[in-house]
Amino acid sequence: MYFILDKVSKNLYNVLEESCNSCKSNLISLSGGLDSSIIAYFLKQRKPNAVAVIAEDFVSTDLTYCQMISKEMQLPLSIYNVKTTTILGAIEDTIKILKNFNDIEIRNNVVMYLAIKWAKDNGEKSIITGDGADELFAGYSFLINKSEEELEKEIKRICSIMHFPTQKIGKALGITVESPFLNDAVLKLAEKIPVNLKVRNEKKKRYGKWILRKTFEKYIPHQIAWREKSPMQEGSGTSGLTNLFNSIINEEIFVEKKLITEKEDGVIIRSRESMHYYEIFKKLFGSPVDNHAKNTCPYCKHEVENSKFCRMCGAFPI
Repeated sequence: MYFILDKVSKNLYNVLEESCNSCKSNLISLSGGLDSSIIAYFLKQRKPNAVAVIAEDFVSTDLTYCQMISKEMQLPLSIYNVKTTTILGAIEDTIKILKNFNDIEIRNNVVMYLAIKWAKDNGEKSIITGDGADELFAGYSFLINKSEEELEKEIKRICSIMHFPTQKIGKALGITVESPFLNDAVLKLAEKIPVNLKVRNEKKKRYGKWILRKTFEKYIPHQIAWREKSPMQEGSGTSGLTNLFNSIINEEIFVEKKLITEKEDGVIIRSRESMHYYEIFKKLFGSPVDNHAKNTCPYCKHEVENSKFCRMCGAFPI
């Protein structure tokens, strides 16, 4: 077992080193999580800049970790503290680019919109992100308790439908997005790595991305190597948007709007936050209802491809 692990680790290290070194950008979108910290480790000789987006008015978990990796790798770090009004403005721009009102996608990707917009405003032409690591190496929490057989199937399914809104946002803002985990050599290697090295127990606790953690625990701070997966919305603090909308849209108004939307548009809205996003979407693009599609979401009636998840409204499972 040790021999196999050592061989896989060496291959993984070499392939990721080459992939990171092939990035031309001098700016890393840093979250202080495992993926962006691995990129920072490989590029530290270059002394790239790093940017972290932190919501000023909400609780965020990334700040300490970003500062830790910045200090460890001696990288200049810009903390972009964003006020709620800036986030709300950025939400409209994010919806305009992504063309959906999926609350999870918007909460997460408004962070990437803000990072990429910061890059543009500061004269950068490109930015490096950790996109792809969670999909390839089973980083999502809903994967870690599956049997090996189920895990194998689920990783294949996720990899067959994975898409990265970051690319769309970058294109819309004229900024090149580089994602070393999505390099062809990394994709091919990840496919060959057995699932029992992707999800595994370490000191009586179960972890996704185990092989990445194990490979890089000696190169990056231990707290970061074994940090639990923290979605962008939690790391940056934009998960606080859910409570914000719950407090500013009262129950009576929400129920009334929900009934009108269902009656007039045929769309079922599940939360106050979704209602806010839906109203922006409708103003920009009109109804999401697709009358000609074979498979549609039971909530928003938009076409759904072979997936348990509706990309348009975020309904899951459907």
